[in-house]
Amino acid sequence: MSPRAACRLETLGFPEVYDYVAGKADWLGHGLEVEGAGAGLATAGRLARRDVVTCSLTEAVGEVRPRVEASPYRFALVVSEGGVLLGRLRRAALEGDPQRTAEEAMEPGPSTVRPDSAPSKLAERLRSRDLRTAVVTTPEGMLIGVARREDLEQGASP
Repeated sequence: MSPRAACRLETLGFPEVYDYVAGKADWLGHGLEVEGAGAGLATAGRLARRDVVTCSLTEAVGEVRPRVEASPYRFALVVSEGGVLLGRLRRAALEGDPQRTAEEAMEPGPSTVRPDSAPSKLAERLRSRDLRTAVVTTPEGMLIGVARREDLEQGASP
């Protein structure tokens, strides 16, 4: 909607009016619902699992380690109170000093993908780098989940 139309709606008494200017790519990058031909297609966001261990910056590595050992992954993701991805605790960090905080031990700013990533392309990218997972976030860095290569390969199948 144009800024002029948004202003007119406000003058008509609508209390919350938004002028969404980011466009379709931003909408898809947030993993929001779509209509039409692309509505039923698999995406990294739809295939992402939400069962990854998360922790705060101030949690001790020793508190996080048992949760990771009980999970299907070898790492934990460090997130803000609002859910923004800040870092990753890899196995080596988890096996280190249990008193260290996640902030001290984490790998900051891990690589991420957007929820609208095509499963086949992402699976190939992971395969070529000998990786098993990709972290899925919104453009603002909000954690969505972890896409596993095997799920992406299956989701990409016709």
